[in-house]
Amino acid sequence: MNYDFASPYLLFLLPIVLALALMPWYARQVTRPASLRFTSADAARSQASSWKLRVRPLLPLLRWLALALLIIAAARPQSSEASEIVKGEGVDISLAVDISGSMAALDFDPSNRLDAAKGVISDFIEQREYDRIGVVVFASDAFVHSPPTVDHDTLDLLMKDVSLASELGIVDGTAIGMGLATAASILKDSESASKVVVLLTDGVNNSGEIDPMTAAVAAETLGIKVYTVGMGSPEISSVAPWVQPRSQRGLQRVDLDEDMLRDIAAMTGGKYYLATDTEGLRQIYEEINSLEKSEYEVSVYTKHEELAHWLLIPAALLLILEILARGTIFRPMP
Repeated sequence: MNYDFASPYLLFLLPIVLALALMPWYARQVTRPASLRFTSADAARSQASSWKLRVRPLLPLLRWLALALLIIAAARPQSSEASEIVKGEGVDISLAVDISGSMAALDFDPSNRLDAAKGVISDFIEQREYDRIGVVVFASDAFVHSPPTVDHDTLDLLMKDVSLASELGIVDGTAIGMGLATAASILKDSESASKVVVLLTDGVNNSGEIDPMTAAVAAETLGIKVYTVGMGSPEISSVAPWVQPRSQRGLQRVDLDEDMLRDIAAMTGGKYYLATDTEGLRQIYEEINSLEKSEYEVSVYTKHEELAHWLLIPAALLLILEILARGTIFRPMP
C-alpha cells in the first residue's frame, strides 16, 4: 500500500501555520517580565489554579492543529494499491459480411438472415473486449464498413447500419473473393500475433475480379487465419423465401458453395461452419470466440482511495474541544 497526495502543493501552507502557532509563545519568551517573589500564602492560594495557567496558553494550539489537519485534507491524501498489470486476450479480427439479396431470406429469426447475422455479430464484438475489430461488407463488390478499431461502442452503432445491397444502392451479387481480399487487406499492417478473418456468406461466388482461392492464398501469405461460415440448409432446400424490393414477397434460389468455403478455411488454418438457424449461428461465433485467444498486457493502473474524510473528523473534534474548554473550565472569572 502506498500513500500520496493529489494536491501536494497545499502542504506548503503547513510551515506558515506552524510559524503562526509558535509566534505567541516566542513573543512571551522575549517579553517575559522579571520573576517576582511571592509569600507562601500567595503560593498556596495560586496552587489550585496553577495547572489552568499552564494549560490555558495551549488552547490556541488546538485551533492551529485543526487548521493543519484541514490543510492536509485539502491536499487530498490517497492510498493506492500496488500497480497492477491487466492482462487481456486480444486478436485483430476482420468480419466479412455478405449483404447480397439472398441474405433477405426469411428462414432465420428474428426476421431474415442478415438481421440474424447482425445480432450475433454484435454479441460477438461485445465479448471481444480487447480486440481490434473491423467490418467489411460485400455483394457484387466489397467495401470497408469500419477499419479495425477498439472503439466497440462505435462499431456496434455501425453494425446497426449494415443493410442489404439493394437498400444501399449497390448492385446485387456475391463477390466472396473480393470480400475475403478486402477483409484481409485491412489486417495487412497489423502487428498482432493473431490475425483472423470471419467470412459469413450464404451463396456462391458469382461476382468480383478476385477468385476466392486467390484471396485465400493472399490471406495465408499475410498469416491470416480464415473462419468461413455458411448460412442456409442446402441439403433440405435450394429455395428460400425472399423479400423483393418494395416489400413484395417471392422465392429465390439459394446455393451455398460449401466445398469452396471448406477449402478456404483449410488453406489458412481456420475452420468451416454451417449455420442452419440463428441459434446455430450464435454457437458458431461463440466457438470462434473461444478458439481465438491471445494473451497480452493491456495497461497498468493504480487504484486510489481518498482519505481526506479521516482528517476532517479529528479537525472538527479539536475545534469543538477548544470551544467547550474556553466556555467551561477555562472561562474567565468575573
